Amino acid sequence: MISYNENSPWANTEIENNTYLGILQIRPVPAEDDDLLYSVQPQYAYRPDLLAYDLYGDTRLWWVFAQRNMDIIEDPVFDLIPGLEIYLPKGSSLTKLLG
Repeated sequence: MISYNENSPWANTEIENNTYLGILQIRPVPAEDDDLLYSVQPQYAYRPDLLAYDLYGDTRLWWVFAQRNMDIIEDPVFDLIPGLEIYLPKGSSLTKLLG
């Protein structure tokens, strides 16, 4: 049986015939009052995986930035440019959300 862990953006997406992914079920990351406004630093340009690792200790959480900032980020890699201001969920909020 194919499955994705709770850190995956595909965790809520059904797997058809135990062979392929169905239509993506987006995992929303809702806004919280304690989210941090962050200006992307040059070392994280085009590297959401590095930012996720430094913030949350897990490169697989790169998708969180795009889901939390859907009005700002269309492409989770190429839209992450130095100086871009995005909201970052706190690690504790993310842990509650993902389980």
